[in-house]
Amino acid sequence: MNDHPDFESSPDAYHVRLEAFEGPLDLLIHLVRTSEVNIYDIPIALVTEQYLECIRLMQELNLDVAGEFLVMAATLIHIKSRMLLPRPDPSQEDAGPEEDPREALVRRLLEHQKFKAAAGLLHDRETLRGAQFPRGEASVAAASGDPFEPELDVDLFSLLTAFRGVLERASRRPPMVLPPDQVSIEDRIAQLLARLSETEACGFEELFTDGDGSRPFMIVTFLALLEMIRLKLVRVFQSAGFGPIRVYKRARPADAPHPIGDPQQA
Repeated sequence: MNDHPDFESSPDAYHVRLEAFEGPLDLLIHLVRTSEVNIYDIPIALVTEQYLECIRLMQELNLDVAGEFLVMAATLIHIKSRMLLPRPDPSQEDAGPEEDPREALVRRLLEHQKFKAAAGLLHDRETLRGAQFPRGEASVAAASGDPFEPELDVDLFSLLTAFRGVLERASRRPPMVLPPDQVSIEDRIAQLLARLSETEACGFEELFTDGDGSRPFMIVTFLALLEMIRLKLVRVFQSAGFGPIRVYKRARPADAPHPIGDPQQA
């Protein structure tokens, strides 16, 4: 008897709609924050390359990359090309004040940040209560005298950044000579749920260590995690300051979405 929902088994047929998460401005702000650079002086070449890497990874994962993400990619490439052009000689009399090609983008990012902050204030208390997840470690930390720092919900772009790190580290390891074993998303979800049943929580990177180490296996594992998050089977948290990401199993609530392909799905 199948003890888990009928998930979408094929990675090629599995789609994540990004509008359910965030948009291109959120991705840019995430890259600026994780790179620890000044938003008023964005290193456009670095951020553009990181943005394009994220787009390529999202496309490889078969995520539904909306047109606005591609428009932003073109905008970044255009700004980068303008930054490479020779600047006018300031000693020339007809030389007016030089416009920074990044200025309009910075204004959009700042306005977006203000909008998100204002929207967050409307339900700040509710968000804070929902984001903090009480864990057994809190009492242990209190008994030992160590500071306890609540973990906060992880967004899609933080997961993508962590997954890029997993792929980069895996590419530096010697390849394992194993027979090909294509695991479906359905089977991988069952494996991950069984693993999480044995422990209170699991580190994000630990989810990728029990397979053959191949890129296809890691992609299936990541897509399985996204589906588990969507179906509210797990919660994913990260301590402040870009600390380790941890995955917690949860009881599936009655209002959880239906699996992809479920006839009851709205």
